[in-house]
Amino acid sequence: MDKKTIRDVDLTDQRVLVRVDFNVPLDDGTVTDDNRIRAAVPTIRAILDEKPRAVILMSHLGRPKGERKPELSLKPVAPVLQDLLGEEVHFVEDTIGDQAKQAIEELPRGGVLLLENTRFYPGEKKNDPDFSAQLAELGDIFVNDAFGSSHRAHASVVGVADHMAAVGGLLMEKEIEFLNNALADPGRPYVAILGGAKISDKIGVIERLLETADLILIGGGMANTFFAAQDIPVAESLVEEDAVDTAKQLMEQGLDKLVLPTDAVIADAFEADANSRTIDVMDGGVPDGWRILDIGEATIALFNEKLQGAQTVAWNGPMGVFELEPFAKGTFAVAQTCAELAQAGATVVIGGGDSASAVREAGLSDKVTHVSTGGGASLELMEGKELPGLAALNDK
Repeated sequence: MDKKTIRDVDLTDQRVLVRVDFNVPLDDGTVTDDNRIRAAVPTIRAILDEKPRAVILMSHLGRPKGERKPELSLKPVAPVLQDLLGEEVHFVEDTIGDQAKQAIEELPRGGVLLLENTRFYPGEKKNDPDFSAQLAELGDIFVNDAFGSSHRAHASVVGVADHMAAVGGLLMEKEIEFLNNALADPGRPYVAILGGAKISDKIGVIERLLETADLILIGGGMANTFFAAQDIPVAESLVEEDAVDTAKQLMEQGLDKLVLPTDAVIADAFEADANSRTIDVMDGGVPDGWRILDIGEATIALFNEKLQGAQTVAWNGPMGVFELEPFAKGTFAVAQTCAELAQAGATVVIGGGDSASAVREAGLSDKVTHVSTGGGASLELMEGKELPGLAALNDK
């Protein structure tokens, strides 16, 4: 990474203002998935080892739309982080101003403080200069370790860096190493796997991959739009009508690189207990009243065959509605193949979001090379874009 990190600066006696990504799921005030919190712990520990005056953590949570919403408070995160960190974590019910400043003053030397949700303020998403300046008043040096938020030019990600020295954390460094460096000069063959619901979110990524990858395997709901582009009936399946022409163009561009499903698991309702069966997609398409919810056995075998021998694999997006157990087989089969390839020496990068969740659910997170903490951010890097949060950091 050509940006400075916490390894390049002296943090002793500094108030270190750290942007983390604690945008975690809550159920009635309880954190239900602590993976993003765990991901931030190595950076926080590394900062504490440098004997700072204080570590001040800021993050967004959910979409409160610039208003204070108690159900989206970061308060439930503090005890979870405290358990993981093995250090007391203080919490203040404000993000800027006198209350936040006082909480920092009252911290014991080397104390850790979590600020309230940055998105309780409209200035956060607007990257408002005044809000950025007020955040900057809380620290002496800024550390961005929120890779998953760094594709957004918000005040706590970008604006605050205008007012103080700004460096990356260890998680940011790790993400960039795998998603930028490994995919910029991949070992060959390089196979990309794209799934999820929408093709529109990934048009730029597909165009980029047509230049950089050797093969692109397409699954999930986005495959339906490619079927529609070939005039294959998909009945009740999710299709982005506005993207059908784009899908046609992409197929013409990537005739020898795009690999689409040959069969699909269809259901007569979007429910776990729906009637389901497997069809050959090319044999008349999907019958009326049914919808595609997963790739079928023949496609699993086809994708497995195409992945064999790959030296680099990048995967973003599930192969079906894996949240419903009957339609999870395709996604978990791809996860298993990815894990086997990584264990055999390939570089396998999972691009955050639902594919990261699927790999975790399959118990294979530690069997692949890297599982990204940011779905949208990883997609933008795969597309070749520069992340605003990364651009804002000081150059080495």
